[in-house]
Amino acid sequence: MSHTPPLVSILINNYNYGRFLTEAIDSALNQTYSNLEVIVVDDGSTDDSRSIIANYQQKIIPILKENGGQATAFNVGFAASQGEIICFLDSDDLFEPQKIAEIVQIFEQNPEVGWCFHPLTYVGEPINTEVLETITGTEGIYDLRDSIQRGKLKGKLSFGTATSAMSMKRSLLEKILPMPEVIKITSDDYIKYLALGLTPGFVLLKKLALQRIHGNNAYTFKLDKTDLRIKILCLTAYWMKKEFPQFEKFSNNMLALAMGLDWRYGSRTEENSQLMQDYIASTPMVSLVEIYLRATYYRIKP
Repeated sequence: MSHTPPLVSILINNYNYGRFLTEAIDSALNQTYSNLEVIVVDDGSTDDSRSIIANYQQKIIPILKENGGQATAFNVGFAASQGEIICFLDSDDLFEPQKIAEIVQIFEQNPEVGWCFHPLTYVGEPINTEVLETITGTEGIYDLRDSIQRGKLKGKLSFGTATSAMSMKRSLLEKILPMPEVIKITSDDYIKYLALGLTPGFVLLKKLALQRIHGNNAYTFKLDKTDLRIKILCLTAYWMKKEFPQFEKFSNNMLALAMGLDWRYGSRTEENSQLMQDYIASTPMVSLVEIYLRATYYRIKP
């Protein structure tokens, strides 16, 4: 009996990255693995993105929507997908040609895992310079569910995980998406931490995608990102706690880190202050004591 390769959905989210979009779509279409669909969600772009998308006609599944942020793009893209495996791709990044074939092999050889993460090659604009990064660690199955349940902020992954390095089974994403749409940037943090808490996964130490570092990146390699980091921590913590109360210890620790950074750098914005107040208002006193103690530790931690 012949084996039918699983359908893979590549979800590309785009906002005003027309100058990169063709390369991203082409990298998805030019995979060595053939049983796939490419869904491009345009989040209300005002540049030439939509004319670029139109040029692909039946080769892709286009979704044109009003601007709502990255979370909305993830939600509508996933809802339109049919794949058993979902691979995310930011529109300013690219997949290596063998990426999907490698990911499918991992899931088929390890049926117990729900996610697969891998490192990225960081490149400039245009793609003619590479930011060298040494990747260390162990390739294989990781089960961090107990660590997340106990509130550990730092898992045992040997590298950070960005959108274009995340692949997940549909059965896992159905537990996570749709996600709260107020998380408009770096929405992959919410998805990533929940994935770590819900299922075992596989760390593949191959750089199967290129992440482009340029002036408009929302977060990567920015030097003035303390306020943004605090905001992301607060939003992710609040909605993880609200939607997945079983991970309250983890979300409490995440908020404590945000508070500690705020106290250390004195960088609190009005928006971040409100996010912290909203979280604290929904937290019992016994948990607040631990949050403040941890925040004090993070404030003085070297």
